[in-house]
Order: sequence, then structure tokens, then C-alpha cells
Amino acid sequence: MARRLRFNGTGSGNGGCPSVHEDLDSGEVIVHGPPLTDPGDVAQLQHRSPGEQAVVVPRTVLEDWAPKSPGKRQATLITVDEFGGLFETFKHTVWRLETRRAYASDVETDTYREFVESGSVNWDLDDEWCTNMRAQTGAGKRVGRVRIVDDPPTVGQLYLMDNARRNAFTGEQMTNLWRADAQRLGLPEEDFWIFDSRLVALLNFDADDNLVDVELITEPAEVVSYRD
Repeated sequence: MARRLRFNGTGSGNGGCPSVHEDLDSGEVIVHGPPLTDPGDVAQLQHRSPGEQAVVVPRTVLEDWAPKSPGKRQATLITVDEFGGLFETFKHTVWRLETRRAYASDVETDTYREFVESGSVNWDLDDEWCTNMRAQTGAGKRVGRVRIVDDPPTVGQLYLMDNARRNAFTGEQMTNLWRADAQRLGLPEEDFWIFDSRLVALLNFDADDNLVDVELITEPAEVVSYRD
């Protein structure tokens, strides 16, 4: 049975070798690069078994792309204000994956109650979020998100699909994806934002759909895994 490999990164800049992959099931790391062929170099290798191949990998490739143990990585938590500030300071792109069936922060709003009662919302298109997003997309920056939707959609998901009219007005690129398709594609069941392809804001929720905290991820291999 073939391994389930994830491409972590490469040092070439063009997708070639040397590169680092990770086995998603065993956690093993697979590295490929130019072989070590000089007999004098090969003779210095210790504990080399028959059939084993030696490859040459720049140190920076391993430093940047070798996976770190999730259990050892220290979580960097940021405040709600710091999280909000990321939407004002990003340079070129912001992208989100939304996976939950409901959000407590939505349920508590007047617009949610309006939607439940009437099936639609008269959205405020000049609130703080919309004003900032229009300014960002107007400057040529890209903002987008994919919302995972159940079949049939939950009330919370229908509310967000109505909310997509507001998002699209600001220039956001909105997409809905059936949960079955998301599972087939192997998408993680996590909510996160990617800023400028270099950092991830992971949104952690409790069982009651309340946002507990926001975790900032900057370790390159992890950022690449979320981008993938």
C-alpha cells in the first residue's frame, strides 16, 4: 500500500531537489537530493547498511522544512485585537477555511435572529469589517474563503451563505464546498486564516462553538501544510 506523503518544501525554488516529504501516517521524513558519490566521502559514512543511499541536503532545507513534533511546539497565542490587526497589515493575500456547522458568535447576533425569523438579512455594508475589506481589496489585495457546507446545510451555514452577499460586496472571493468533497480531498477539520502565505492564524473552538483562542503559526513546514 502506498504511503500518504505530504510535500513540505524544497530549497531549489523551482520545485526540484533537494526536497522534504513527510509520511502522514508514520511521521517518517523522506528526503531526496543529489547522491553522495565520491568514494572518499562515502567511505567516511558510519552505520551505512547495504542498499542505503546517501544524499546531500543543505542544512537550511532541513531547518526550514523538516517537520517539528506538534507535541513539542510552543503555541503562540495572540489577543483578539492582535488577530484583528492582521487584517489591516497584511501585504497581499488573506485566505480562510471555515469548517464548523455553527459559530456561537453568530448565534448571539441580531442579524442571526433576523435570518431565523425572515430567511434573509439586511446587512450593514458600511460596518468596520466591510469598510476595511473594501479598502484592502480596492488596493489590489486578495481576500477569499471557502466555507464547508453539510448536506443539508445547518441553519448556521445557511446564515453564512446569506452573509456571503455581504462578503462579496467587499471584494472577497467566496466559495462553498460540500463537506463530503472536503473529506474526499483530505482537508483538515480546522478553521484557520492564512496571511501572505507566511503565517497561519488557527482558530480553536470548544464543543459549544465558542472561539477559545487564536494560535499564530509561523514555522515554515506547518505553514506550507496549511497552504497545501
